[in-house]
Amino acid sequence: MFSLQVERVFSAAHAIVICGERETLHGHDWRVRLTVAGETLDSDGLLCDFHLLERLLDEAICPLRDSTLNDIQPFSALSPTAEHVAMHLAATVQPGLPTGLSMLRVAITEAPGCEAAYTVDLKQ
Repeated sequence: MFSLQVERVFSAAHAIVICGERETLHGHDWRVRLTVAGETLDSDGLLCDFHLLERLLDEAICPLRDSTLNDIQPFSALSPTAEHVAMHLAATVQPGLPTGLSMLRVAITEAPGCEAAYTVDLKQ
C-alpha cells in the first residue's frame, strides 16, 4: 500500500467541556497531518498530487486559523476537542479527494506528545 502525508500548523483557541465543566479558554498551535493511502498508482506513478492534498487541507483549515473554535461552525454546537477537529477536517477534505484512494486519516496534535486521529475507510 502507498501513502502520502502533508502537514500544516494553525493557531486557534478553544474551551472544551470535560465532565460537565467548561475549561478556561486557551490557545494551541494545532499540528495537522493529513494522510491518504491506496493500493495503486496512476499512469504518472502517483498515488495523488501532493499539491492537491496541500490545497484541500489549507482550505479546510482557513476558517479555523486564528479563531476561537467555540465561536464557529460546527464547534458552536460541538465541543472543539482534538477528536472533533480531526473528524471535521476529514469530512471537509474528503469530497475533494480523487477516486481510487482507500484510506484518509487526519491526526491532530494540540500539545507535544498528545495526538488524536480520525480515520475514514474510503473503500466503502
